[in-house]
Amino acid sequence: MGIRDNAGDKPLYPLGNTGVRVTRMGFGGAPLGGFRGAVSDADAAATVGAAIDGGLNLFDTAPFYGYGRSELRIGQALRDRARDTFVISTKVGRVLAPYDRTNPPEGLRAGGLPFAPRFDYSAGGAERSIEHSMMRLGIPELDIVYIHDVDVFTHGSQAEAERRYNEAIAGCYPYLKRLREAGTVKAIGVGLNETAMSLRFAREADIDCILLAGRYTLLDQGALDELLPLCRQKDIAIVLGGPFNSGVLATGVTQAARYDYAAVPGEIAARVEAIQQVCSRHDVDLRAAALQFPLAHPAVASVIPGAVSALEVQGNLKSMARSIPDDFWEGLKENGLVDPNAPVPNSAPMTSED
Repeated sequence: MGIRDNAGDKPLYPLGNTGVRVTRMGFGGAPLGGFRGAVSDADAAATVGAAIDGGLNLFDTAPFYGYGRSELRIGQALRDRARDTFVISTKVGRVLAPYDRTNPPEGLRAGGLPFAPRFDYSAGGAERSIEHSMMRLGIPELDIVYIHDVDVFTHGSQAEAERRYNEAIAGCYPYLKRLREAGTVKAIGVGLNETAMSLRFAREADIDCILLAGRYTLLDQGALDELLPLCRQKDIAIVLGGPFNSGVLATGVTQAARYDYAAVPGEIAARVEAIQQVCSRHDVDLRAAALQFPLAHPAVASVIPGAVSALEVQGNLKSMARSIPDDFWEGLKENGLVDPNAPVPNSAPMTSED
């Protein structure tokens, strides 16, 4: 059960011991960067507006998302609002620089602004990144800052991930600690796509939270045995990104469905179809099950699905409010579709603020 903010109008969930309190569903700002399809400025504003109108208070973004576009758009929507009505998180680990548009660098993703990212996990890189993020957002205070993408998924090999980990531990991590001690930021953590490196940061660094992308969902409970218990022990809050595993848990298995940013492998497609069969038997919406499942674990403070339209945000809000019978969760376990030790929601409907 959440607690209520000072205004008494919204029940919120504590983010560890940081004093930051968040709604049980937040807003993931990656899709507003345009990498997965063009989003107009008007649609972006309407999308964030729907999240605000729906009572969400946690907004996540990063310099990498659209090479600055996501931060600009989220800042435009939030900067004139009362500062105590929202929690904003962004990330360090990459810095952006303009490039010659007549000779753009290779490897840039379509949809972003004309800035090229480069990895920089140094203290100086973090300082520069935070300063630039504040200017793009137009907001001079950040609540949460994550060290971004120090994992094999991003860097391609264990050796390179290890090198970047050492850079971060020697560089941006102590810098963020100093900012937290000074009260410049309220919470620090890591935003990663894998459990193993998240576990290492949790063991070896004094962090407050982990933005864990896609690794505690209906399709992947790899964080259950070690990472989540350690986070409970150390009061490290999990913010669960990618609850739909890039979309397949929102759409089901379709030709356009994605899993972890790529085509859906056959074994994953079979698993999703088996989950859908249980959904059908119990008249449960797949999207609702995917959003509500992670929040049953006490280490998970919030789940932050992305969206590219107001309709998607409103759909997520409705899914959070749907009642799911206990028999559904039992059916998933009986069919070996979720870990038998995973906590599951009770039959009371959730809201974005429970």
